Amino acid sequence: MPVQCDIVTQEKSVFSGEVESISLPGSEGRMGVLPNHSPLLTTLTYGEIIIHLEGGKDSYYAIGGGFAEIQPDKIIILADSAEEAADINIERAEKARKRAEKFMAVGVPEDPEHYSQIRASLSRAKIRLDVAHRRHRRSALPTGRGSAIEA
Repeated sequence: MPVQCDIVTQEKSVFSGEVESISLPGSEGRMGVLPNHSPLLTTLTYGEIIIHLEGGKDSYYAIGGGFAEIQPDKIIILADSAEEAADINIERAEKARKRAEKFMAVGVPEDPEHYSQIRASLSRAKIRLDVAHRRHRRSALPTGRGSAIEA
């Protein structure tokens, strides 16, 4: 029995559809959600969302934190940022990572807000690159969950 899942950001709806299960980067660790899950509200960290669709297909998303509301028949993810792995521009993400690492290496102004923004930018770039690279590697491998070949 599938469950309705919606991933939204302030700018757009990133995903909407029925899923068999979903794996989320919760602030207390990775969590899996199946249909009929107990109601839960949780915060999410930077990480990868893995959506398990009917027919054994998976979709991968890089998110930059947010919240998840889980009900027995619906999952709503309000993400600060979210991008499907196939849509990630690796070159742009790599440039953002290098720019943020340069700021961190040279030293940032003592403005805590500016430092937090640079740190968040670095985290966002790293997770986007991780998800994109895993996605590209997986597309070259045999598909199917539970296989011995997992990246």
